[in-house]
Amino acid sequence: MDKIRVVHYINQFFAGIGGEEKADTKPFIAEQLPPISAQLDSKLGDEFEVVRTVVCGDSYFGENMEAAQKEVLDMIKEANPDFVVTGPAFNAGRYGVAAGTVAKAVKDELNIPVLTGMYPENPGADMYKKDVYIVETKNSAAGMRDAMKKISKLGPKVAKGEEIGSPKEEGYIERGVRVNFFADKIGSQRAVEMLIKKINGEEFETEYPMPAFDRVEPGKAIKDLSKARIALVTSGGTVPKGNPDHIESSSATKYGAYDFHGIDDLTSENSETAHGGYDPVYANEDGDRVTPIDVMREFEREGVIGSLHETYYTTVGNGTAVANADAFGTEIGERLLADNVDAVVLTST
Repeated sequence: MDKIRVVHYINQFFAGIGGEEKADTKPFIAEQLPPISAQLDSKLGDEFEVVRTVVCGDSYFGENMEAAQKEVLDMIKEANPDFVVTGPAFNAGRYGVAAGTVAKAVKDELNIPVLTGMYPENPGADMYKKDVYIVETKNSAAGMRDAMKKISKLGPKVAKGEEIGSPKEEGYIERGVRVNFFADKIGSQRAVEMLIKKINGEEFETEYPMPAFDRVEPGKAIKDLSKARIALVTSGGTVPKGNPDHIESSSATKYGAYDFHGIDDLTSENSETAHGGYDPVYANEDGDRVTPIDVMREFEREGVIGSLHETYYTTVGNGTAVANADAFGTEIGERLLADNVDAVVLTST
């Protein structure tokens, strides 16, 4: 009996060619199976054979998504696989988005079973969990053994088109899909049993978990803007020319703080956008379109505001993990409070 042919998609780091300095690597086919692909081959068992590893740098994929997807898909299709695995990407945001994008394209365009793996807070997980099965992994590659164990358990079922159990049973991230099933007890009895457990402080599992929404209390209104110190913060990616801190175009892992003493206008000579989620032409031409320093300077001169804080904070919101965004906001907020800033104009794209 012929083995089930598997193609594995990974990024430049797991291919062993480098880290961020090689993130612009174009798609290529590995001459030999990298260690992670060899491990996948071993874990899937004798029925499977990893016949090809396709590699692409995270930045290249994020900045050239349409072209990169086509290149990668062509390389996968050429190997005539029966099953495709992408990742696992853990909590690497750009890698997660790439792995999810490739997985969805394989499923939709090639009609080939596919499986990937990510940490639940990876932006790729939220983007693609309804489209493909995503094995839940730990935060970092330190959880590789656990990830491979889950992939080797769920992978054969996905590859063979077998019945897939619940997320809890199979170890994949919840997809928001509700499935009818026959229970041993009627609903009223199950509800009462859950209620009793809750009253007694015992553990119980709801059958219909409610989504958790973060609520942010609005700040107090500023009574006199003419005495207020105002800061500019943006998720639109406005950075000094050359992007000195290399803020990522997607799935940002950092933010920048930049001084603009003496700058009244953002131009193509002194600024650009790092954002990869919109057409950068107009933002590169005039950075004030995203981060309006020119208008704020006018307000400052006219006395509409007391003063403009001379440091602005910037990051890229495109695909950025909620956990990272929370951390950025907390740190920036603390720094603004320390600098006696009264209010923030927060711009996006």
